[in-house]
Formats: sequence, C-alpha cells, structure tokens
Amino acid sequence: MTDLARLDSSALGFDAALARLTAFESKEDVAIEAAVAAIVADVRARGDAAVLEYTARFDRVQATSVAALELPAEELAAAYAALPAAERDALTKAATRIRAYHERQRTESCSRSWEMREADGTRLGQKVTALARVGLYVPGGKAAYPSTVLMNALPAGIAGVADIVMTVPTPDGVKHPLLLAAAHLAGVTRAFAIGGAQAIAALAYGTATIPAVDKIVGPGNAYVAAAKRRVFGTVGIDMIAGPSEILVIADASANPDWVAMDLFAQAEHDEAARAILLSPDAALLDAVAASIARALPAMPRRDIIAQALARNGALIRVRDLDEACTIADRIAPEHLELAVADPEALLPKLSNAGAIFLGHHSSEAIGDYCAGPNHVLPTARSARFSSPLGVYDFQKRSSVIGVSEAAAQILGRTAMTLAHGEGLTAHARSAEYRLIDR
Repeated sequence: MTDLARLDSSALGFDAALARLTAFESKEDVAIEAAVAAIVADVRARGDAAVLEYTARFDRVQATSVAALELPAEELAAAYAALPAAERDALTKAATRIRAYHERQRTESCSRSWEMREADGTRLGQKVTALARVGLYVPGGKAAYPSTVLMNALPAGIAGVADIVMTVPTPDGVKHPLLLAAAHLAGVTRAFAIGGAQAIAALAYGTATIPAVDKIVGPGNAYVAAAKRRVFGTVGIDMIAGPSEILVIADASANPDWVAMDLFAQAEHDEAARAILLSPDAALLDAVAASIARALPAMPRRDIIAQALARNGALIRVRDLDEACTIADRIAPEHLELAVADPEALLPKLSNAGAIFLGHHSSEAIGDYCAGPNHVLPTARSARFSSPLGVYDFQKRSSVIGVSEAAAQILGRTAMTLAHGEGLTAHARSAEYRLIDR
C-alpha cells in the first residue's frame, strides 16, 4: 500500500496542508538552466554541427548530417500502412474525432476575420491569419506519444498552418511506428529524429537543415521546458507545462475501482504527477484506498505510481459537494472528473479547470486519446487564466482600421487633444494634417 495522504476539510490546519500538497515548485533548477543555456547558444552559433553532437551524446544516434536524421514523408506513410489493423483503425478514429472538434473551433467568430462599417464610412475589423510555420516537439524518452502528435498537428493544420515541423528524439535510433503513422495522418510536413534542448534551439533559430519556425508547441522534460522559456520572444510557445494532474470529485454513486484507476492513470506519467480525490463520503474514500492497495502491485509502472501518490496524492473528505467545487477551483486542476450522480448540477459551480469530465463514464483516459477536445491543457493552477490548446493558438489577429475622410475630422480632433496631453506633438500634427479646416 502506498503512503497516500488522508485529509479532512473540517480539520484544523487543512488549508495549510492543502497548500503544501498543491504547491507548484516554480524555482528553476540552476544546473538545468545553465546546461540549456549552453546548448541553445551552441546550436544558435554552430547550427547543424551542434545538433549532431548533442544527438550523438544524448540519444546515442550517430549521423553524418542532420539531413540524415530527417524522417521522410515516405517513411511516415509506410509506418501508417504497416500498422496492425486495430492500431490503424484506432488512430484514424481518434484523428477523425479530434479533427471534427477543432474544425468546429475554426468556424467560431474568434477564429474568423470580421469587419464592421460605421455610418460615416469608417471600416473597422479583425483579420485572422494562420502562422506560417510551427514546430512540434514530441517527447520520446520514457514512452512514445502518438496522441501528442494528433493533438498538436491537427489543430495547426485546421488553422491553416502550411508547414508543420516535428522533432522527436529516438534514443538508440529506435523509432515508434505508431508515432510516425500519427505524423503522416495528422499532416506533419517535415520530421526530424532530434530531441532535447537542441531541438528547441534548432526550431527557434533555424540551422542549415532545420527551418526556423514561428511558434513551438508540445510537451517535454525539464530541459525542453527550460529551452522553450529561453527562446520565447524569438518564437512563440504554447506554455511551460508542469506535471500532469487529476482531481476527482466523487459521491457515493462512484465506483471505487474506477476512481482508483483514474488516479493511477495520471500518477503513472511520472513521479511528479498529482492525483487527488475529494468526496463527502467517508465510505467511498475507504473503498478507493482499498482498491488502490489491491490494484497497485499488478501495475507495470507501480513504482512510479506509488511515488507520485505518496508525494502528490491525497484522499480528502469534504463537507459536501459544494465545498468540493470550491476547493477544486482553488486547485485549478488540469483534469477534473465529476464522478457523481448529477454532474450537470456541479458544472455551473466550477470555473478553473483545463478539462471537465462529466459523469462516471467520462474517463480522463478517453479525453487523452480520442474524445475530440485537446489534451494539451494548462497545469500548475494556470487554468485560472489559460485554456486548452486549440485552433486559435495557431492563428494571429490583425486589427483593420480604415478611417473615412468625414470620420477623420472628428476622430482627428480627439486624437490631437489626447496627443497634446501626452506631450507627443508629432502624433497631434499627424492627426491635424488630415483636417480639412486646419
């Protein structure tokens, strides 16, 4: 049995205990930052040569040129064609649902150009255009993540991005067929067997072989996150992701075995993952604890799960479901499951979550792979102010302003007054020159 914390919201000191449990360590590791700074600077200065050296050192892949590390489109297509029928069918079904959901995003007004015309002829609006080239980083160290390819590349393509450049580490030269097939299915235009901070630097600054991109998306380890932080400003980034999180609100109607496995599903990512259960039902908490004890020994990644639950997991008894919602909004989790008899009653009471799963059959695992909405979600309480990855992340908006001659007579005087108030004479005269009776 793992050493899983048990808390009670009515107990003295609960708020402090919850704060400790959900604290996000934002302090940057000095050694990682220094190593990443050196790698990024080296790749920026020496380009392909530096990429080759770091790929040989970290992934143990020897190549005579970066071009030899490119995964040609034919190899991606061949991987898709060679998949076992069940895997190919599952991948295609997931892609179809993800594509359909993000196509709907593209039709909403926030993702479309629009304009309005005023009575005097002034034209105002918004012009939405896609980013020209996006870099997609896919992790490839401890596991392969074809779902990450689908969730990042499909929205980019739907947004209108013409060039999607994928990088993925292939330690010891091992390539994952399902990942390559996902890249083919999702419309990746170029792919390179390169990972780590060197891949982020190459995408940000470009090399003789790898084109510079406008934005980098996709998760990674601490070195990848540090590199994304360092190159931000030269390129856009999606987010600096923290460890994966799940928070489950459950009542007596929940199946304790299902809840336990949902907690495992996040905890098996890595030792820093967070898994918390809130329930007003003490019997359910006991049943989930018993289920965890029974199921854990049979899990292939049991050591990782046990460490994650011991460090960052908890079973918390709350007074009622309303208090559970209040606590959930304080935690602002990446994934929030409502394993209750009436999830619709709780939905209006919740504001801060990356994704909300309604009811007993809405497992977070389905959301990770094939429900349709994006699984790239805000972590570390950033759901208070940020959103899941979507089509809008691959677009930019330009304001369109067309002032008529008649409107310039009125707006120009307003601008002049404000410009003089700010002491910006050239601004004032720029507006004044358009006045007919100046």
